[in-house]
Amino acid sequence: MNLLRRFLALMFAFCLLLALSHCGRRGSPTGGPKDDTPPVLLKAEPPNRTTRFNTNQIRLYFDEYIKLQNTDKQVIISPPLKYPPEISPMGGASKYVEIKFVDTLLPNTTYTINFGQSVADNNEGNPYNFLTYVFSTGDKIDSLSLSGVVADGFNLKPDNFISVMLYQMDSIYTDSTIYKAPPYYLTNTLDSAVIFKLDNLKAGKYRLVALKDDAKNNIFDSNSDKIGFVEDTIVIPTDSTYLLRLFKEVPKYSRKPPVFAAANRILFGYLGGKKPDIKLLTPKPDSVKVDFFPVMGKDSVNFWFTPWKPDSLQFAITSPINAKRIDTFTVKPLKIKPDSLLISWEPRGEAVPGDSVFLKSTLPLVQLDTSLMVMMDQDSLKVPFTANLDSLNSRILFDFEKQPEYTYALEMLPGAVTDFFGGTNDSITTKWKLRSPSEYGILKFSVTGKVNYPILVELTDGKSKRISSRRVVSEEVIEFSWLKPETYRIRVVFDANDNGKWDTGNFLEHRQPERVLHYPAPIEIRANWEKVETFTIRD
Repeated sequence: MNLLRRFLALMFAFCLLLALSHCGRRGSPTGGPKDDTPPVLLKAEPPNRTTRFNTNQIRLYFDEYIKLQNTDKQVIISPPLKYPPEISPMGGASKYVEIKFVDTLLPNTTYTINFGQSVADNNEGNPYNFLTYVFSTGDKIDSLSLSGVVADGFNLKPDNFISVMLYQMDSIYTDSTIYKAPPYYLTNTLDSAVIFKLDNLKAGKYRLVALKDDAKNNIFDSNSDKIGFVEDTIVIPTDSTYLLRLFKEVPKYSRKPPVFAAANRILFGYLGGKKPDIKLLTPKPDSVKVDFFPVMGKDSVNFWFTPWKPDSLQFAITSPINAKRIDTFTVKPLKIKPDSLLISWEPRGEAVPGDSVFLKSTLPLVQLDTSLMVMMDQDSLKVPFTANLDSLNSRILFDFEKQPEYTYALEMLPGAVTDFFGGTNDSITTKWKLRSPSEYGILKFSVTGKVNYPILVELTDGKSKRISSRRVVSEEVIEFSWLKPETYRIRVVFDANDNGKWDTGNFLEHRQPERVLHYPAPIEIRANWEKVETFTIRD
């Protein structure tokens, strides 16, 4: 008995010591497993799919506290309202969502409110995916639907948040309607899909359009928005599935006010791809040199001039599409530094035998003297080369026979290049090292099947940036050599007008962009490997 008492006393002391040790330890409860379930909709007032809807308020009740997020992108109402409803709570937690209409609803119309992923639980942010509320101001809910796919007309991946729109082809519809008024039906691909579906439609004839709507105003701005459209009238009901290829139109011509970019340079910007005619109206001293040079890769023109001190400079800008439209601009000089001659090299340090080698300048170049240039290889032997002046782009292109695993050095003595203002270079030396062919791979690629020539076969990186392009007029094997070990993509442009580039479309002209197909799989290139791929076009 005494032994039992001693054992119980010992156990009591041990438990007391254990309890006390835990009491002195700081910490927080684990809280159990993470909640990954979305909110549950308990009821709606008025009930979902109500007919003869005659109130200006809707409430949706949930089983837990929720929050609203990104309602400007996620919540889509179809047909669109001129004045968006008030949606609450914004910035707080609640067990219900309230929608108050401030616009007059159309009679005998089915409305769909798609919340996307805007409703999420307050603690973990688990979204209620694609919550939809439907009601009708008439006696019935329209039940027809239309579906399709959104693609980019040129790039491999389409943009997120594409608005897909249906316009009624009624007596007041014209092609200019999409520039002025919202559609009758509207949905959005949000950020997770390329497939779209428009539900609760009524029978009729429609125009189907997709927009990357930057302003989020449900109308088409050709200067900023991408557009895709179906040429034919859509007749609902339909069993067809539609493809919308988005593209950016060439913007209409417009000019921007000229601005001083440096003490010796004024920048003229414009839109529309066609360069305007620009003339200096201000009289200048004979000693002042002036000229216009386009900016490579941009819709801009640089006006270069020897700095002098006029009160202002006046220019006349003539539209390239209407010679009678002449605008006059006055630009006042600013107290800023002039651009000076700086030379850089492409590429730097290392070169690939197939690459072009050139220098580029911050100022226009007007003259070069190859007698003041010397190229040597690693054995200090002179290397023959040619140098060609590209004055429009302020570059000099160098061509010489490149040997793998060789190092080349180019020395340019003072006066080798002369810029627009008569300035010359200081002594410059640069080097290029060519790596071993075993460090690169080769891709041999062919296109077969239903091909309408000519085509452009373009090698791109993983972000659709073009690395190399080949024009192809018949079935052949194309070789892309000296490729770094990376993952590449191939796109094929059907160059219908044979101008060597992809041409975009135009909505008002009912013209689709030139067709582009992407090889379905990424192509991995390894060092010292040769890869062969064939793209079979089936339709």
